[in-house]
Amino acid sequence: MTNEQNPIEANALMDDLEYRGLIYQVTHREELQKTLNEESVTLYNGFDPTADSLHIGHLLPVLTMRRFQLAGHRAIALVGGGTGMIGDPSGRSVERSLNTAETVADWTKKLQNQLSRFLDFGTGDAKVPAKMVSNYDWLGPITFIDFLRDVGKNFTVNYMLAKDSVDSRLANGITFTEFSYMILQAYDFQRLNKEENCKLQLGGSDQWGNITAGLDLISKTGGGDVFGMTMPLVTKSDGKKFGKSESGAIWLDRSKTSAYAFYQFWINTDDADVIKFLKYFTFLNREEIEALESQHLEAPEKRIAQRELARRVTSLVHGDEAVESAEKITAALFSGSFAELNEVDLNEALADMPTTSAAASSEPLLIDLLVEAGAAPSKGQARKDIQSGAISVNGEKRTSIETVITSEDRLHGKTLVLRRGKKNYFVVKFED
Repeated sequence: MTNEQNPIEANALMDDLEYRGLIYQVTHREELQKTLNEESVTLYNGFDPTADSLHIGHLLPVLTMRRFQLAGHRAIALVGGGTGMIGDPSGRSVERSLNTAETVADWTKKLQNQLSRFLDFGTGDAKVPAKMVSNYDWLGPITFIDFLRDVGKNFTVNYMLAKDSVDSRLANGITFTEFSYMILQAYDFQRLNKEENCKLQLGGSDQWGNITAGLDLISKTGGGDVFGMTMPLVTKSDGKKFGKSESGAIWLDRSKTSAYAFYQFWINTDDADVIKFLKYFTFLNREEIEALESQHLEAPEKRIAQRELARRVTSLVHGDEAVESAEKITAALFSGSFAELNEVDLNEALADMPTTSAAASSEPLLIDLLVEAGAAPSKGQARKDIQSGAISVNGEKRTSIETVITSEDRLHGKTLVLRRGKKNYFVVKFED
């Protein structure tokens, strides 16, 4: 456990969650509060393997589980090796594509590895280690007849049709496969309640119907007192979907979203959202957040709160070295000089820039290269831009129209960065 993830007193957990805005719906709040104060409660949250990586939309439930663990409770991360082959209709207007068993199994392992970054499964200093399970372990062996007799008989069609996840899909149609998902998730809760004494299920706000179905199943089959709690749907003040950038989803896998792009997503947080996101996604305490809020209100242009948010979340997901790397890249982009970046950081910095290939043996005139790279529409314009001082090569201005680009100009032996004006970058890769 790092020094930024301080334990929460058990009796202060619900108040802390309320302060952070993490409680959207909860069953029997006072009774849950009493239970959390009196014992170490086992809770779970499910993650279906619908891709080979978690994305930042998963951070809210994962970090909320971490808060429970820091308060002395036992967290179970359920990866849906079984339900991932079906597809949850909640929050979707169309049915998911069905993946093969091999694909789902592979993605399940990858998600399990990612979850171990945030939850202590016994390798750290948590008082109560977390546990990882896959619901394929019990959904895979069960027969269809047994499932209908032992589980399906506890649900009426009218009950299921009344759930938002089903009702919202009736106009466009919903298959029996997706219609059954609710019962599968309810069965997960029942199994974990029986075998692990799990008393609380967490989930996003779109999971409320599935969660309460589990509570009803446990009640009908003689289980003990159980609870459900949902977290809010994360929204941005500008109305744009959270977790998306111009290049797509923000993934937790660094090979899918670079640490620099990840850092930039957070540092570009809108002023209206930054304090909310500090509460949601960091382990800063109330006093620390209030101090940042005060600084932010006094001088929003300094983006102090955004920088702290970016540092904290990037460190949590990718480590302190990734923060250092992202800040070096940010400084290089601001100055236009890339010579100090190592090759990995350089590639991350240039990942979204227009890129042109050139022969490794070539040593072209700068004028010609500007045209080939798309930095100038013609040699005439390239000549004017060079003479006016608008062109930089790896951060250094070049004002001679006779400039030849040699192998010595290349960064790490193969990369050249052209800049036209202040913000227009073009990359040339010299390769065989």
